Amino acid sequence: MEHKINSMKTKTILISGASVAGPALAFWLSRYGFKPTIIERAPEIRQGGYAIDFRGVAMAVLEKMDIVKEIKKHETRAGKITIVDKNNKKLATMPDGFTSGELEILRGDLANVFYEATKQNTEYIFDNSITGIQQSAGGVDVAFSNGEPRKFDLVIGADGLHSNVRTLAFGDEKQFHHHLGIYFAVFTTPNFMDIKDMAGLYYGTLGKRAGMFSIRKDTKAQASFYFASPKIDYNYRDINMQKRLIHEKFAGEQWQIPQMLKQMDDATDFYFDSISQIRMDRWSNGRVALLGDAGYCASPMSGMGTSMAVTGAYILAGELKEADGDYSLAFARYEEKMRPFVTAAQKMAEGAEWFVPETRFKLWMSRQIWKILPYTPWKNMMIEMPAKVANSIKLKDYSFEKISEMSYDLS
Repeated sequence: MEHKINSMKTKTILISGASVAGPALAFWLSRYGFKPTIIERAPEIRQGGYAIDFRGVAMAVLEKMDIVKEIKKHETRAGKITIVDKNNKKLATMPDGFTSGELEILRGDLANVFYEATKQNTEYIFDNSITGIQQSAGGVDVAFSNGEPRKFDLVIGADGLHSNVRTLAFGDEKQFHHHLGIYFAVFTTPNFMDIKDMAGLYYGTLGKRAGMFSIRKDTKAQASFYFASPKIDYNYRDINMQKRLIHEKFAGEQWQIPQMLKQMDDATDFYFDSISQIRMDRWSNGRVALLGDAGYCASPMSGMGTSMAVTGAYILAGELKEADGDYSLAFARYEEKMRPFVTAAQKMAEGAEWFVPETRFKLWMSRQIWKILPYTPWKNMMIEMPAKVANSIKLKDYSFEKISEMSYDLS
């Protein structure tokens, strides 16, 4: 039998993750009359992180949010990228903005912008995490690592590649995690190479690549390490262990790597993970749904992760509003609209092994490709293809008005 509760001005939704996807979802939910709560494991908004960019329809979502101007205050648009040898001699150069999409910003800066845009209408709970999810006809009983249990109508996992919500509601990560054969680390350092105009340098050797990009108007730099490897059994919360792993992998390498390793030891925003994808047959289970990397990570190699996160947030919130609280219908429509976009975006990461070649032939071939790429039609293809995928999804114009009365299915 179907039961309905009428005249509800808000509907409680717990969102796990306060990076990008979670706050983007809360932004829209609060405008539609829902009552979002965001829980975040970290004690505050996480700073630093690699540069992320927006393309295509994601730009339209940011325009609707009226935060493009604020994001541009922190814009970090990459300049030219130069491939160098161990003596810092130029081997090849890519043009300005080759990898930065239409709008680029550091992940931590974007998270701060989203937090400021949502904190007035969203309950934030920091330094806490979800430890248990129990669904029933009346909602979701949620247990936490700190504090008393609470009940919510819905739970959304927007907590990244290693989603805690996904594990609790769908099962072990191993069944959804697809390793693309590369690990990477990124962190902020002084701009000790004095790189100008937000440009970047890449140095590659067999199975490894290191990079330095100028940021913060050339006052700082973003350093990165990449190495090819089968899956490694490591603790993804143990930063000291991860730094030791980078030291082991890059010990004895030339170029600026010794200095980069020293700077890494003091970095407070160090981030390490595999370059992987999450592939799932469904993104919802009852009253629990997944958003962004938690449900469909495409990996940094795709250049589409952030665009998918903000687009998915816009669609998920809009469909919950349009379905008048019928979450099963809303989740189904959300997936129907997003699935083709996600599939195309994940295909963008194909060929990731060429970024960190493991054989001498592939390393040589990779360098030749970088040398001739600016002078071939491939250059335009590599710029146009991401734009084509980013515009492959059509946005529905959901109404901005808040819902004064809502009903939802408790059957």
